[in-house]
Amino acid sequence: MLYELRVELEGTDPPVWRIVQVPHRATLHRLHEVLQVAMGSTNSHLYLFHVGGKVYGEPSPEWDSEVHDSTSTTLEEICEGSPSFLYEYDLGDSWMHELTLRGTLDAKGKESPRCTGGARACPPEDCGGPPGYEYFLEAISDPGHEEHDAMLEWAGGHFDPEDFDAGRVASALSRR
Repeated sequence: MLYELRVELEGTDPPVWRIVQVPHRATLHRLHEVLQVAMGSTNSHLYLFHVGGKVYGEPSPEWDSEVHDSTSTTLEEICEGSPSFLYEYDLGDSWMHELTLRGTLDAKGKESPRCTGGARACPPEDCGGPPGYEYFLEAISDPGHEEHDAMLEWAGGHFDPEDFDAGRVASALSRR
């Protein structure tokens, strides 16, 4: 069985979102890996899931006992009691993603994760969360902006906030 989830990055307007299908027995850590690919992130920061008053993350001596193990908690366990929960990526920039269970699907023997839809590019890593991303977009869209050239160079020379290709994401997921 697959769970179909809508993932929306909070603080972006228009919204950055994806539809992902993930095996119901996948761990939250595996869901994190799927979300990294689907959203276009680089998996270079810590993450947490916030579900019904509990917090889940990778086991670490740095975390206190209030952080539950995301490597042994399944999506099925989470979705039983919470059809909507939060995924936080990059605890410094604090990118919050709202995940909502849209339904279940028969996997028909194909239980690999997939992305079936979405819109807009994921913000570049380390741009400063939603306020920093808004400033980044303002700077790159205005050739007269004092930081236009520096921001474009920092982003690799080009950034299209509308860029999203479900086929490219599907291909990346199939390689993992």
